[in-house]
Amino acid sequence: MNLTDVTPNLVVADIDRSTAFYRDVLGFTVITTVPEAAPFVFVWLQRGGVNVFLNVQHAVAHDMPALASRPIGGTATMFMTVEPGASGDGIDALFAQVEKGARVVMPIKDQFYGMREFGIEDPDGYVIVFAQRIA
Repeated sequence: MNLTDVTPNLVVADIDRSTAFYRDVLGFTVITTVPEAAPFVFVWLQRGGVNVFLNVQHAVAHDMPALASRPIGGTATMFMTVEPGASGDGIDALFAQVEKGARVVMPIKDQFYGMREFGIEDPDGYVIVFAQRIA
C-alpha cells in the first residue's frame, strides 16, 4: 500500500472569509464547492500541487461531533514548499505578495537547515509556513 497525498481539511468559522483569504491573498483557485451555490459548507482550493479543504463547523458536527466542538485554529500548522518558476520568482516574491493581506507570524528569514521561510496566520488562526530550499 502507498499513501499518495495529504490534504489539510480545515474547520473554519466563516467559509466565505476563509475562501477569500486562500483565493485572493494566497492565490489558490476554487476547484469545487458543496453545494454548487452559496451558502457553502465545503470548498476545495488548489494552487499548484497543494490542496486545501475548508469545512464549516456546523457541517462537521453532523459526522464528527467531537471534532466540531474543538477550538478552531489553535496550534494546527501547515508547511508548504515553494519552487521558483522560470522567471526567478520564489519565496521572496510570494512574501511580498501575501504580507499585505495576511498576519505575518514569522518574518522571512534563512534557517540554519538550508531553508528560507516565513509564516502567516489565516483568518481562523491556522499557521502556514512557506519554505524554499536555499542550500
